[in-house]
Amino acid sequence: MRLLTATDVHELLDPASCIDAVERAFRLLGEGRAPAPAVCGVHVEDGTFHVKAAVLDDDRGGRWFAAKVNANFPGNPKQRRLPTIQGALLLMDAASGEPRALMDSAALTALRTAAATAVAVRWLARAESTTLALVGCGVQGRAHIGFLAAVMPELRLVRLYDRDADAVRRALEVAARLGLAAEAVDDLAAACRVTDVCVTCTPSRRPLLDAGYVAPGALVAGIGADNEEKHELAPALLARATVIADVLAQCERMGDLHHAIAAGAMRREDVRAELGEVIAGRRPGRTSDDEVVVFDSTGMALQDVAAAVVVYERAAAAGRGTAVELGR
Repeated sequence: MRLLTATDVHELLDPASCIDAVERAFRLLGEGRAPAPAVCGVHVEDGTFHVKAAVLDDDRGGRWFAAKVNANFPGNPKQRRLPTIQGALLLMDAASGEPRALMDSAALTALRTAAATAVAVRWLARAESTTLALVGCGVQGRAHIGFLAAVMPELRLVRLYDRDADAVRRALEVAARLGLAAEAVDDLAAACRVTDVCVTCTPSRRPLLDAGYVAPGALVAGIGADNEEKHELAPALLARATVIADVLAQCERMGDLHHAIAAGAMRREDVRAELGEVIAGRRPGRTSDDEVVVFDSTGMALQDVAAAVVVYERAAAAGRGTAVELGR
């Protein structure tokens, strides 16, 4: 088994490969060729532990299992000078049960989550989309910039919103390194009303975007609501929009859809499709240029398996990581 650090993950997993791997995982789920992923959440006083697990076949006849444990403590950066997300992912051969890799999960989560949003943009945003609004410029938000630039060839301007000025500064630096025009914004509603793709990457527990904040034809991707208490998108926004879920069962339990259903603004039956069903051609995604589409993203373990396999195989080929034998 190989031990792989965050540096290994970042250096071995490029945006294009990660996006393709995650898109394939969504497609297999939509085609009914991948078992539904499992998720478990345990709350503690200052944060949450998430356990996500799934099995996924590769395109060469192999089968893989991954279980990821992430600790999400939003107060860590200010209170303890620690990252918000920490954890590890265990990748195993699902044919033999052999452990193959133990890798940093915070880095993998940031990349695979950005890749999932990029897949949603590829399939649900208008082709001529030229502007991006990023709400939340922390580690996850900054990871999104390069991944979304990879699927938005006409991207001309990135609008950045965060209450933390240092996070905005770092996001501006990321955009500059990628050769993208970017600007900090103070008026979130005004910025989103003139933006094609709006992505929220925050730990907010109250809605940040309401129905009146979004322009006709926009794609809104809600990324932050990965437990029952988090809430980024107002129920009225989802009720007005075409809603696409990553995993419907998860979204109705802990995504922004969960809050919309609880508020009586939506029913489960109002969701048009899961993203995998759109990719598989089983259900429609966007049907007109003026409809608002919301992608409710709670994160699924199939994304983790897909991305982790790429990291492991490249690490094995390059001799990266520390080899260990647990049974000795």
